[in-house]
Order: sequence, then structure tokens, then C-alpha cells
Amino acid sequence: MSDFIFYMFAVVMLTSAFLVVSARQPVHAVLFLILTFLNAASLLLMLGAEYIAMTLIIVYVGAVVVLFLFVVMMLNVDFAEKHQGFTKNIHLAIALGALFFIQVALALYDGISLAPSKMMADQITTAIGRQSIPNTSAIGQIIYTQYFFPFQIGGLILLVAMIGAIVLTMRHSTKVRRQDISKQISRHRFEAVEVIKVKTGEGISGL
Repeated sequence: MSDFIFYMFAVVMLTSAFLVVSARQPVHAVLFLILTFLNAASLLLMLGAEYIAMTLIIVYVGAVVVLFLFVVMMLNVDFAEKHQGFTKNIHLAIALGALFFIQVALALYDGISLAPSKMMADQITTAIGRQSIPNTSAIGQIIYTQYFFPFQIGGLILLVAMIGAIVLTMRHSTKVRRQDISKQISRHRFEAVEVIKVKTGEGISGL
């Protein structure tokens, strides 16, 4: 039964991934992408990698893909014209895609992999085997002990990138009246309020 469920999720994931690149409507492509991520997360759950599965749903489905959906729905883009420009360079795209898949196949055939990733995977496997804890706890123990400084440096780089993106896209308009808190606090009462004494019997002139 588990094999049947696994292959069912795999077939749905591959089908939805194909529909992502073949759908004519960009909104439909984004929805198929969400379905692809959900099925991939289900496969990861069946393999016992619940941390990666939840990260895939929270980060990609809950943030990135939803952002794509809002951008596609808000932008008024002539996708028919874009498809026409894409068909002109279809031969170049096929050649680059074939080259990419050949490189991936050679890498898998030669058994090339990143040494830090294998080392971390072995440490996680050792931690899970030594203690009866979930792999999420084992990943947390490895990240916040042996890989604490690289993890913090990665977070700092992302913070700097976020601040840089905000600074580069921020535009100040001179036509908008903005609040100056320091000027408001330093203002004296006599500068804001004027008391006028009106004599008895006098009214407003001109009425």
C-alpha cells in the first residue's frame, strides 16, 4: 500500500511539473507549481524527512509561490507576445537544457557530491542512530553546535541583501508630507497655539 501511495504522489508530481511549463495561462502554471510542491512534500514525509517537507510547504508554497501568483495577477503583461519571442529561441533553449541534463547525468554517474553535505548527513544519521530523536531535532543540534557560525553568517548575508533591496527600491516623494517626530517633540506650546483676546462688544468685522 505504501508503494502504491508513493508512486501515486510521484506520478501526480511529475504530471503537474509538466503542466507548469506547458500551461498557457500563467495563473494556471502557478497553481500547478503549488500542486507540484505539495506532492514533493508528501514524498518527503513518506521518506521520513518531515523538516524538509514542512520547509518546502512554508517557504515555497506559503511565500514564494504566493508572491509569484500576486505578481502574475497584478502585472498587465502580454503573454502571447512573450510566447512568440520564446518560440524564436526555442532551439537555443533546447540545446542549453540538453547540456544541463548531460552535466547532471555525468555528475550522478561519477558520484560527484559535496563533501560538507555528506559529512553533515553522516553526522545527522549518527545522531539519530545514537538517540531516539526525530531528524528535525537532530538537524537543529547539528546546525546550532558544529555549524553555528556558518548558519549565522548565512542569516547575516540574507539580512544585508534584504536591507539593500529595500534601500535600492525606496523612493522619497517631495509632494508627500511626512511626519517628523523630533520636530513635533521640540515644538513649544506658544508656537502652535495663539490666544486672541476679544473685547466685550466687538464682533467680527465685515459681517
